Amino acid sequence: MADSEISMTLPSVTRRKLLAGAAITTMALPCHNNSTATAGKLSNNPAFDPALSLWHEWKDAFGNTAELCHKQQRLETKLIGRVGFPCADVYLPDEDVTVTVSWLGDIEELFGDDPALADIRARAEADLAAHQARWDEADAEIGYSATKREEQEASDREQDVFDTLTHTPATSLAGVAGKLDAILREGESWEDCSDFPWPQVRSVLVDVVRIGQTLSPNAFMPGSDRKGPYQRRHRDGCCFRVWKAPEGS
Repeated sequence: MADSEISMTLPSVTRRKLLAGAAITTMALPCHNNSTATAGKLSNNPAFDPALSLWHEWKDAFGNTAELCHKQQRLETKLIGRVGFPCADVYLPDEDVTVTVSWLGDIEELFGDDPALADIRARAEADLAAHQARWDEADAEIGYSATKREEQEASDREQDVFDTLTHTPATSLAGVAGKLDAILREGESWEDCSDFPWPQVRSVLVDVVRIGQTLSPNAFMPGSDRKGPYQRRHRDGCCFRVWKAPEGS
């Protein structure tokens, strides 16, 4: 598929929260004359860092949610291909047109309480109900709605761990890197998102990883394995890429 346009929206409240979180993370690194020794102490104790432990827990939850998101999307595509979205075609004789309705509100808007259209309205409601029943039957067989509920529960769990992580003080550079890595994965919607503050946050993460690996070459640093785009899910209030299939596809 081709990239048609990029829509970037970051509400001021969300932006302030992220900037405040970045400021808190920066403040977690003490600043004094013996900065190298301080950084060394921070980088050498990742095993005792609750933030790093939470990052591992969050990363597993993040991956699980992404997997379920992709699964429910595949099942939805399969369900639509089998029975189509519930709808009904309604012929309006006065206008000599046929319209498609997809929920009872459409029917109410079209016909209201006009007694002259009662028969047409009844047929439309019956056709829509019949299509909905076919959808529900296929849904139960395919498991789309069950997977969607499972995804929502996983997403809620992921968000709880993320909130806990971002409010937990890091005691190592690895923990700081983990918090920045989680913010990037949750906030930006593609790897090279250019909207503020994502390039700046990526730059800070690179700095923290570099310093941590210099001080402790064998220590694992979250974000050091970032070789390509992360798995992405749409997040309201964040920049996101809009895709459109090529014409004729």
